[in-house]
Amino acid sequence: MIDAISCGGVVICEGKVLLLYKNQNGRYMGWVLPKGTVERGETNRQTALREVKEETGSDAKIIKYIGKTQYTFKGTDDTVNKTVHWYLMVTDSFDCEPQAEEYFVDVGFYKQHEAYYLLKFHDEKQIMKRAFEEYKTIG
Repeated sequence: MIDAISCGGVVICEGKVLLLYKNQNGRYMGWVLPKGTVERGETNRQTALREVKEETGSDAKIIKYIGKTQYTFKGTDDTVNKTVHWYLMVTDSFDCEPQAEEYFVDVGFYKQHEAYYLLKFHDEKQIMKRAFEEYKTIG
């Protein structure tokens, strides 16, 4: 088994959350939150900010760490045990652009109930709910 760490952000602008739609070679991959792998020499916070910027084009800032999710999947050679560290982030602009190199074909900000319905993965739905609970305390 391989252990892997990623970091991502629940990015909120004016009460709406940023989601990405992935479609790889015509195959539906679903709506997800921006996240990615930690690179050598990066902190988790740096990774989260970089991945949000690369995948969505959004300039966000971290408000606070909101927890981690874990899941396992079958890689090409081995089973991968993935841990994702999540940060509540805010931005003051709805400007965004999907990263085509990662097969993202759409990106946008959605109301919480819309995002909950759209998100593919249960753990991402739960971390988004946690982010909105925290957001309400600062908003």
